[in-house]
Amino acid sequence: MMSIDRKMAIAARIVKEIRRDRRSVAMIIGAPIIVMALIGFSFQDQKPVLNQVAPALIATMAMFFVFVLTAISFLRERSQGTLERLVSTAVSRSDLLVGYLAGFLLFALIQSIIILSFTLFVIDVEYSGKIWDIVFILLMVTITSVSMGIFVSTFAKNEFQVVQFIPLLITPQIFLSGVILPTSQLPGYFQTLGGAFPLTYANRALHEIMLKGASLSDVSTEIGILVLFALGMLVAAAVTVRKT
Repeated sequence: MMSIDRKMAIAARIVKEIRRDRRSVAMIIGAPIIVMALIGFSFQDQKPVLNQVAPALIATMAMFFVFVLTAISFLRERSQGTLERLVSTAVSRSDLLVGYLAGFLLFALIQSIIILSFTLFVIDVEYSGKIWDIVFILLMVTITSVSMGIFVSTFAKNEFQVVQFIPLLITPQIFLSGVILPTSQLPGYFQTLGGAFPLTYANRALHEIMLKGASLSDVSTEIGILVLFALGMLVAAAVTVRKT
């Protein structure tokens, strides 16, 4: 019971800290809307093309914004000494991980839902599958991105270094996961390398659901791999959080 209380206390403090920073809250809400509006409305005269690329855009933008939000916010926790003070107490590794994950996940989900809602209902992208199936896939992407942000942030000493991880972790996924070219059109060695990225399976699952009306059972393989990525990132984040 006390462990649950500690987790909730850590999560509540994260939420309070982010809410207190009005500029950050404005960016969390406004940045995805501005970016998706620029992308979406630039395709208004090419609606079939927009409908075709929308699944990949949703997954990619969700991963990008969530990763940046989590990595920079967690780095702030470290730089202010908050994490060090928590580690020196009786707080366990699971308390730290679950508390931080829950706190960041709330705002990460808000960003992901904003991206999805704006794309579907404002830009008016057509889709065939169930909305809750799309949300589920996006949830898996969000959890993976939050864990990846925590993990990567432990290796950065300042916000500039966090930004440097974007070309290393996000950009290769954009090029090799089917966002720009279908993975089937990539050279064989790039197809193999693309299979090591979670965005590949998120794009594939959303493509099947949104464009072909597939159900979650039809993309169970992609879901299973996304779950493994999420668990792997959670374990990696747990190890690095405690060492930090």
